[in-house]
Amino acid sequence: MKHTKSDISVAFDDHGQGEPVLLCLPGWCVDRSAFEDLVQVCSHARRTLSMDWRGHGQSAPAYGDFGETALIDDALSVIQESGARQVVPVALSHAGWVAIELRRRLGGRIPAIVLVDWLVLDPPLPFLDALADLQDSGRWQATRDQLFAMWLYRVETPGVIRLVQKVMGSYGFDMWARAGRTIAAAYRREGWPLKALAEIHPPVPVLHLYAQPANSDFLEEQKRFSEANRWFSVQKLNAKSHFPMLEIPEYMADAIESFLAQI
Repeated sequence: MKHTKSDISVAFDDHGQGEPVLLCLPGWCVDRSAFEDLVQVCSHARRTLSMDWRGHGQSAPAYGDFGETALIDDALSVIQESGARQVVPVALSHAGWVAIELRRRLGGRIPAIVLVDWLVLDPPLPFLDALADLQDSGRWQATRDQLFAMWLYRVETPGVIRLVQKVMGSYGFDMWARAGRTIAAAYRREGWPLKALAEIHPPVPVLHLYAQPANSDFLEEQKRFSEANRWFSVQKLNAKSHFPMLEIPEYMADAIESFLAQI
């Protein structure tokens, strides 16, 4: 484990060799252990970094409030500390907003983006309601527990169960409310992820690997978008949870390598 030398000490792991470098970005209320199996496999083929956001995992505590801008700063500090020239973010869920901003700021140094299990389409009203409820001190815990139940439905993988119950379950109201507030603000500002990505010029190649939701409409709408926007591709994974990198890391590593070989 390494730490950045920036104002906020950010913990990250650094394995393997070769560029472009993968940078694994956890979501809110998740630490880099979510990527430990995927990092182990990916690092056989190329250099792979994984990090903890401030206030998460083994990074320094965050004093006072923070949001997406701080997460972007954390990611930039890891990139700088690592000395990587080209970086491909592998972003879990709403860490995708950070990946998009890294491309905007660093341009060609971010030659591609891999998104993992993200609501890349126009968000439905129940999702937006859940973000609001996470910010309510009287409703946040019931809302979080509903999310946990959805993410663990029919899941038997011990690593996924531990991540959700032990790691994500260790964060309290302040962090979950911060997550809800920051994510809601991103959707208000950007519209939805594929819309934001479509406005980046030149376009950046993007691969979306996901397991949830299982309904076919979500996949078909992404395929239609891909037909009109060849820089975007999507794969529905044979996994059950919101964290497929803990279920099928070898398959995901192969998918990432195939994607990078094409670009």
